[in-house]
Amino acid sequence: MLLAEFSLTPLDKGASVSPWVSRSLDIIDKSGLPYRLGPMGTCLEGEWDEVMAVVKACFERMASDCGRISISLKGDWRRGASGRLTAKVERVEATLGRKLKT
Repeated sequence: MLLAEFSLTPLDKGASVSPWVSRSLDIIDKSGLPYRLGPMGTCLEGEWDEVMAVVKACFERMASDCGRISISLKGDWRRGASGRLTAKVERVEATLGRKLKT
């Protein structure tokens, strides 16, 4: 399973990019894959091809009316592991013995 964090940001649309980010989140949400929205990117979990298809769909939608896009993508692939979107945070909280702001 792949746990990937990514962000796509149009560089030619001014200071506020929430309309373009919102379109990506609509695609991500409709994908059915587990995800977590963060202030600087979105984490998505699934099989490699599923995750990369969502990233590609988000890129293609943004590229339809953006001339320049900043792309950030990092991933952690681990054979046979699933549920890490929440499990990784839960393990850190268990180690600390308290809940964190997530």
